[in-house]
Amino acid sequence: MNAPIGVIDSGVGGLTVVRELRKYLPNEPIIYIGDDARCPYGPRSAEEVLQFTMEMVESLSKMGIKMLVIACNTATAVALDEIRMQFSFPVIGVIRPGARAAVKASQTGEIAVLGTMGTVNSKAYDGAIQQLRPDATVHSLACPGFVPIVESGEYRSPQAREVVDQTLQPLHMYSFDTVILGCTHYPLLQEHIEQHFSSQKQIISSAVETVVDVERILNEQQIQSSSMIQPIFYTTGSIKKFQSIVEDWLSIKQPDVRAIKF
Repeated sequence: MNAPIGVIDSGVGGLTVVRELRKYLPNEPIIYIGDDARCPYGPRSAEEVLQFTMEMVESLSKMGIKMLVIACNTATAVALDEIRMQFSFPVIGVIRPGARAAVKASQTGEIAVLGTMGTVNSKAYDGAIQQLRPDATVHSLACPGFVPIVESGEYRSPQAREVVDQTLQPLHMYSFDTVILGCTHYPLLQEHIEQHFSSQKQIISSAVETVVDVERILNEQQIQSSSMIQPIFYTTGSIKKFQSIVEDWLSIKQPDVRAIKF
């Protein structure tokens, strides 16, 4: 079934999931929508996040996707259940896969979660982790400066390192052995985060575990593709800026990036 997998995010963060999809499932066509013009979602109300997410999903549904990945932790926390009720194709969020990976990795059961204000306030990771490991202790930290610096394309800059170092200081009062990057933008800052913790922590991105779930559903429903088609990207923001991040992060020359409005 050569219909595409749809991937949505508040901006460019979901490209971290696309990178793993292309690595492990190279024959799967992908259509991506990044809502850069209205990013970040973290400080927004649940009603706004649900509305914006629904607009993206409805557009992808009209394009004929066979599966949806909500590659935004905030949107997953707010909208996953509602979207599953309204659409017939399989829908995967990134929170439960991230929680599962962290529980597997942690020796002590003490886990730090870096997320947006919306994700942290939802306590979605707390619930997902403690469902898998009831004795786990979760230390959540909102990182409001992370998404803007990634969206600006400055994630490799000295300024990005400064933002990471300042933001993560409050976590030093806790003991934990595992850190979840609870926003798909954050893996673009992973090098800075690892350096901050001096490689003493297990750093978990939900992207790889999410692809495990995608592959399982493709196999169960027998809807795998066999075509080598380049991804199509839509953005509500700057095409030029989006193209430059796709080229850098996914190593795709002249990516097919198109404008979309809601």
